[in-house]
Amino acid sequence: MVGYLLDDEGRLVVSAKAYTAKWRNARRQPRVSLTVPDGRAHLVVYGTAECIDADPLRAELTADVFAALGGGDRPDPSTIVSMLDEQQRTVLRITPDQILFHE
Repeated sequence: MVGYLLDDEGRLVVSAKAYTAKWRNARRQPRVSLTVPDGRAHLVVYGTAECIDADPLRAELTADVFAALGGGDRPDPSTIVSMLDEQQRTVLRITPDQILFHE
């Protein structure tokens, strides 16, 4: 399970750690899928991932994800860079090519 948000351009933004299989796989092969479960139904998004590991964009997008998940204030990106480095956090920004809904 991952936390994500849908940006203003219809892309999914996912915070991921650099040592995980999802990050390594997306760097090797940017064609990805993301499943959003809802009980027995689920939405599958197929798309192309952009791997972002450099600031300031990494910090900006991560702050957006944190705010969406926490439902609160958006952290100042400049204050979270050291935490992102320590946790080896990166961002996958997925541009959807196909979306399927299964019941």
